[in-house]
Formats: sequence, C-alpha cells, structure tokens
Amino acid sequence: MQIGPYRIEPRVILAPMAGVTDKPFRQLCKRLGAGLAVSEMTISDPRLWHTRKSQHRMDHDGEPAPVSVQIAGTDPQLLADAARYNVDHGAQLIDINMGCPAKKVCNAWAGSALMRDEALVARILEAVANAVDVPVTLKIRTGWAAGQRNAPAIAKIAEQSGIAALTVHGRTRDQQYTGIAEYDTIAEIKSLLRIPVIANGDIDSPEKAHFVLDATGCDAVMIGRAAQGRPWIFREVAHYLTTGETLPPPSLTEIRDILLSHLDHLHAFYGEHQGVRIARKHLGWYAKDRPEHSDEQRAAFRAVVNRAETAETQRRLTRDYFDALIAGVAPELPAAA
Repeated sequence: MQIGPYRIEPRVILAPMAGVTDKPFRQLCKRLGAGLAVSEMTISDPRLWHTRKSQHRMDHDGEPAPVSVQIAGTDPQLLADAARYNVDHGAQLIDINMGCPAKKVCNAWAGSALMRDEALVARILEAVANAVDVPVTLKIRTGWAAGQRNAPAIAKIAEQSGIAALTVHGRTRDQQYTGIAEYDTIAEIKSLLRIPVIANGDIDSPEKAHFVLDATGCDAVMIGRAAQGRPWIFREVAHYLTTGETLPPPSLTEIRDILLSHLDHLHAFYGEHQGVRIARKHLGWYAKDRPEHSDEQRAAFRAVVNRAETAETQRRLTRDYFDALIAGVAPELPAAA
C-alpha cells in the first residue's frame, strides 16, 4: 500500500489507542512486523502542547519511518496549526481522528461526533490537507448511530478534500466496541474511492485479517485491542498474508524477553515512577489468556506486580514469574512487593 511517498509493507497497521500506542509500544510493534504504527491522539489545543503528557506523545526521536501522528479537535484552523507543529517535530504522516467514541471526546464534538456535521468535516479536512506538505489520513467510524451511517458520504468528502488514505472502523459511535464489525459497509466505501482504504475492527488473528481483506477489498488492515499483550500478532499476520502459512506462537522465553525489553523502554522513556505505573496494564495484558497460566496465577501475578514501586522490583518479579513457567514449575509469588 502506498501513502504519498511511503510504501506501507507489510499491510498491517497498529491502530492509535490513547494511553497505549506510546513510543515504546509503537517501536515494539514495528520491530515485530507492523508496517505502520499510528501514535495515540494529540490534542489540537496549543495550550496543552507543552505539558509532560503531550511532550511524551510528540517524542518521535529515533522512531522508524514513516512516523504517523494522530491529531484531534474541532476547529479547522487549530487542527491545521497542530498538523504543522507536529510535522515540524517529526511527523511524516498526519492522521485526523474522527473515529474515537469516548464520551469525553465526543462531548466536545471531537472524534466520531464530527461525523454529524459533514460541512465541518469538509472544512477540517481541507484546512489540514492544505496546511502541510506530508500526506494526511483520516480515521472514521461507519456513522454516529444505527440510523446515521453516513461513512460513505464522509469518505467521498475525504477523497475530494485531498486525504491520502482512509481508515474505517466498522462500527457506529454508539456501538463503542460491542457488536460485530460491519465489513459490508467498509466494502461499500472501498468501492467508492480511489485512495487506499484500511479496514479496522475485530481483526484478532492472521486468518481474520485475510478474511477481512478478501471481504472488503481493502488495501490494509488495522489492529488495535488484539495487539495489547500480543505485539507479535503483526508478524503473524504478515507471514500468513504472504505465505498462507501459520507461524508457530512465540516461546515463553521469547515472550519473557520481549516483555522485559518493553519494561526497560517504558522505565527509560517515562522515568521510573511513571514508567512502573504505565507498565502495569501491559503486564496484565501479557499474562492474559496464556495457556501456561492458571486463573489463580494470573490474578496473583497482577496483584503482586501492581504493588511493585520500583523498576528493579517490577522487572525481577516479571522475570522470575516467566522463568518459573519456562522451567515448568509453579511460580512462587511473594505476598507483597
């Protein structure tokens, strides 16, 4: 798939997820096979650009190209300014968020709420596309609600406004993340456009990625929640799409090493205090649904690592837990950390 001057290969993309797709996670997913990794959304309000959180979100130093940054907001001029600011700070692709279903975002008429005002959508897309010399992409849902599925109309506006590629999450805003993704709507949108279209929603396996590409005719797939605790899903999908063969799952030793490396990068990126806290959700995701873990072991592991206050303790507990699983013995977890 081609977006402007950038060849996206393999055609499997990490979705932008607030509080998840930070720089350490994007780099990890790219290393494990993602053709593109989109940043968590940055707000268009310039008063917030210099907060610690925004500075972390806008840090792309050393990140493999192309660097894709998602922006969110409601004002065309502020979004245009935000696009320019992020390009000046390393963005090579700008993605506009019109897909987020979160209440606090939609209450401010941002995210998927924007789809209710097609005239405003056009003004935003034209303003951002004209503001920067890098490709601008857009992410949408199928509509605001069951009776308001206007994604095909928004898609045509996007193409006419100079958008270089479109991602469609196959749900309406009011569905949040429930129900079944509407691949027929995504297929309809793909049939209307000349620009690349990326399918998103419920893609959680190599076989599902292949099915969605066939069912929709899309140029690529985007994976979000299924990558949490399973970043190697990108290489699995890429291998299956290329060969039709299923890769064996990673060994416990490789999972341990991936997780420890991820912890090290989180601690270094955020500093020990914040890094330890941010790492807790990732540790829970890595432990989730592992066949080697009993329900009691997973619960105990989460309880202990969530009490770890230092990077060294968090890392040691994690290493010892996986070392025990690798050795085939029941992990011994202390009552407190």
